[in-house]
Amino acid sequence: MIDDTNPPRTASPAARGLDVWIVEDNTYLRDTIAELLDRPPQLRCTVAVSTCEEALSAMGTGDTHERRVPDVLLMDLGLPGMTGMTGIRRIRAVAPSVLVIVLTVHEDDDTVFDALCAGASGYLLKPASAEQILDAVHATANGGSPMNPFIARRVLSIFSRLTKPTPEYGLSEREREILQLATEACTKRQIADRVGLSPHTVDTHLRNIYSKLQVRSRSGAVAKAVRERLV
Repeated sequence: MIDDTNPPRTASPAARGLDVWIVEDNTYLRDTIAELLDRPPQLRCTVAVSTCEEALSAMGTGDTHERRVPDVLLMDLGLPGMTGMTGIRRIRAVAPSVLVIVLTVHEDDDTVFDALCAGASGYLLKPASAEQILDAVHATANGGSPMNPFIARRVLSIFSRLTKPTPEYGLSEREREILQLATEACTKRQIADRVGLSPHTVDTHLRNIYSKLQVRSRSGAVAKAVRERLV
């Protein structure tokens, strides 16, 4: 059984080199990758944590911290608490310069597509070798989008399907506006403030959107809107 009771690894940033953080709930894998990243002279790993909440806290998103961000962040998707997908959106929202590489076991089309749409710069499958991880970090820092051949083929397949005509779901202009804000991770209260409606009215619009898109949740509506380029 994996023991995740150890405190998160943190260290003072080095003077030079790429600062690479890790969000991974498997203690052994997290520590192994952290040690790997601390070996090369041009890399360092100053934060290795098990949840997105800890990563956001280390970035200084609260009132008691100074802002601190990594150059590259390795992100698992199946995490306790906030999911990796939500974590990518939140981290990119507060620090757009952070380059995120997904490191996960999930290889289905929807997950790959949603991660890239959320802002991931690369996508690796576990188990990735030490060489693959190091190459991915350097490639991402240099403007690349590292993926193993299997994921690259899936991405090409996904985008080939995007050339199909956009389905018509009968969304009104107001519903499209609210759906757009939902894809930007706005809360119901924030959407209400932006469009000048009450939260109750926004909730009614959201329910109508779910019905028209034939989904059961906000996450399903957002995924479908992004996948089918409805907004």
